[in-house]
Amino acid sequence: MLKNFFISMLGTIAGFWISLMLLVLVGVAVAVGSIASAFVNSETTVKVEKGSVLVINLDSMIEERASTRGLQQILNDSPDTQTLVNLVRAINTAKDDDRIEGIYLKCNGSASGFATRQALLNALMDFKESKKWILAYSDAYSQGEYYLASCADYLYLNPVGAVDIQGLTTSIPFFKGLMDKVGVQMQVFKVGTYKSAVEPYILDNMSDANREMTQHFLNNLWGNLTSAIAENRGVSVAKVNQWADSVIGFDDATTLVDLKVVDALKYTDEVKEELMGLTGAKKDEDLRLINYADYNSEAKAPHEKDEDNKIAVYYACGDITDNGTVGITAEKMVPEILELAEDDDINALVLRVNSPGGSAFASEQIWHALEVFKSKGKILYVSMGDYAASGGYYISCGADKIYAEPMTLTGSIGIFGMIPCAKGLITDKLGVNFGTVSTNANGGFPSLVEPLTPFQARKIQGSVNRGYELFTSRCAEGRHISQDSIKAIAEGRVWDGATAKKLGLVDELGGLQDAVDALARKLNYKKYQIVTYPEVEKSFWDVIAEMPIKMKANALREELGAYYPVYMELKRLETLEPVQARMIPLAIN
Repeated sequence: MLKNFFISMLGTIAGFWISLMLLVLVGVAVAVGSIASAFVNSETTVKVEKGSVLVINLDSMIEERASTRGLQQILNDSPDTQTLVNLVRAINTAKDDDRIEGIYLKCNGSASGFATRQALLNALMDFKESKKWILAYSDAYSQGEYYLASCADYLYLNPVGAVDIQGLTTSIPFFKGLMDKVGVQMQVFKVGTYKSAVEPYILDNMSDANREMTQHFLNNLWGNLTSAIAENRGVSVAKVNQWADSVIGFDDATTLVDLKVVDALKYTDEVKEELMGLTGAKKDEDLRLINYADYNSEAKAPHEKDEDNKIAVYYACGDITDNGTVGITAEKMVPEILELAEDDDINALVLRVNSPGGSAFASEQIWHALEVFKSKGKILYVSMGDYAASGGYYISCGADKIYAEPMTLTGSIGIFGMIPCAKGLITDKLGVNFGTVSTNANGGFPSLVEPLTPFQARKIQGSVNRGYELFTSRCAEGRHISQDSIKAIAEGRVWDGATAKKLGLVDELGGLQDAVDALARKLNYKKYQIVTYPEVEKSFWDVIAEMPIKMKANALREELGAYYPVYMELKRLETLEPVQARMIPLAIN
């Protein structure tokens, strides 16, 4: 034991000094990089010349906006990341910029939800209204990227490339078999036949209700996607489904030209020659390609004026929690919304929601703060991203108007609670027993090592029932319909945005810019300034601080072996509020 103590102590001391040395070294690197960057920036500036081509290189995850700056971005002095707001801004600005001839869309393996891609596609289609061209190229189009590229005037593929079109599918892992083996029982309480977030812990496969719900919105998403591709490529929806059913991703690329999947097969140098021809460039150096991030830094975006009229856009992205540093935290968001309510310069707010939900308590606190904002005579619109479900819908339902993309996943109005009992693992398998002394019968409630009594179970179910009543009443009040009408379409059921509009859960179909434009019209703003919240924070010190945590996680993984996934899931559940309003974010391929 003494030996282990000294080893642990020495390891801690060593870790401290290593971390300190890293801080010094990285600090020097940041300082040098900042000085060098300042020198370079003083000598060179981005200039957009006549005949330029806007390059959109889709090669990473497309986020809503840059929320933090990672270590790599800090070292490179690169504040811009691949975000939906910046991509759409560049496309919208380029539409009316006489210096931009067209767009070169490079599809290099990006990832995003379908509502995000739909917003991008809408921006690209709007760009084409200017009679400017779009050229798309890829070595291998993913299904989502092909959906975007289908609008291109020139759709090219590498001669040995592929196009992945095979339909949509989603797979949900179920843990009950694993939990049975290790001796963990999940005690579940919920309201809503379709509230499927609890199913992986109590079932071996999808329930009939969950399968029905999932099939419905997947069919609608696929219908939207195939309709867009068919219209853009000048073929029938049946033809697109034929491509999918024949798995054309494994066909010889030459057949894809005959099928009208792509226009031509070209290598990158041939694409460059094509761009030169479209812009009239005689030599390589005459071809003016400008990255969208550089373009944004030089070009003035529409409506971004220094005017007294201001519209606030608040990005609410991620899981909803009471406190923390990641996602939507009531501890941070509530005071910020209340400050906006008292800000005389802000008369309107667009809440951009991209969340599968989370804590029911936190959702209620955020809902209340937004109601305070409205009580000041200010206008609240909501714009939904890929998800605005469960708690995400909770915080949205009180808006004066709700916008969603047709492929947004929303609704999931339901409540659940889960309490694990690991007695089978801790006592039966590991042989750990607990001696407990209490002054009252329920002093240790809830317990990780004892199952709930019938009385305790009734108490939790009662709390969940009240949460559901409150949730549905908030929705009814916000949507101006009866609570019974809300309950008829609630039950935890997830809807696609197009169906949600038919049901009255959504007012208009469109993206963030549509919501902002509509709000400006309502306020009679001809010119206005968009101010965004929350503020982007640097995460340099967070990266350093997380290093010991990652080391600990690696040690735990090594020590626990096969039990590590169960341990991590239990730790995650331990951090959740007892009552949740969330859906499982689906991995849709």
